[in-house]
Amino acid sequence: MSAAVKMYATNVCPYCIMAERLLRAKGVDSIDKIRVDLHPELREEMMRRTGRRTVPQIYIGERHVGGYDDLAALDRAGGLDPLLKAA
Repeated sequence: MSAAVKMYATNVCPYCIMAERLLRAKGVDSIDKIRVDLHPELREEMMRRTGRRTVPQIYIGERHVGGYDDLAALDRAGGLDPLLKAA
């Protein structure tokens, strides 16, 4: 079983699409996508939680990973797989 993944996203964000593609390639089959374009109040929640304005903002379990660049860097450093495997 892999850790729960939550991603604040919008429908047309290329970085959101790339993040989802990377996570799926790593075997993540379920991503809780929070569409901040459909629910502006959730963008406010995202900004309070992360201190960031841009999407995607990705959580793996309770850990805020950051955006796509942060996710890709974590993967290159070898830290993404162990984080995803933690239940």
